[in-house]
Amino acid sequence: MSLEKTNRMNYLFDFYQALLTPKQRNYMSLYYLDDFSLGEIAEEFEVSRQAVYDNIKRTEMMLEQYEEKLELFTKHEQRQLLLQTLKRQVELSPDATETISALENLE
Repeated sequence: MSLEKTNRMNYLFDFYQALLTPKQRNYMSLYYLDDFSLGEIAEEFEVSRQAVYDNIKRTEMMLEQYEEKLELFTKHEQRQLLLQTLKRQVELSPDATETISALENLE
């Protein structure tokens, strides 16, 4: 699994975990955040490795669908880029420092 995919799933999980069932949250948390293998998760929950795999794949698709509709992660990335641009511009005009701090505290 690529680092890029892992990072994306972690962000999507952060944004949309409240929309998942407790079982989905547990599997995703163990797999992506705690780096458990499918076999370790299967053993923990006394289910087959295939059941864990299927659940994680379905949950990944659900997270992508939520993002497609709600765009919380996309908007977060856009805000971060705008903040970086604003910080570079502030170097030329330090008066905007308080505004940047206020924007950063919204996250």
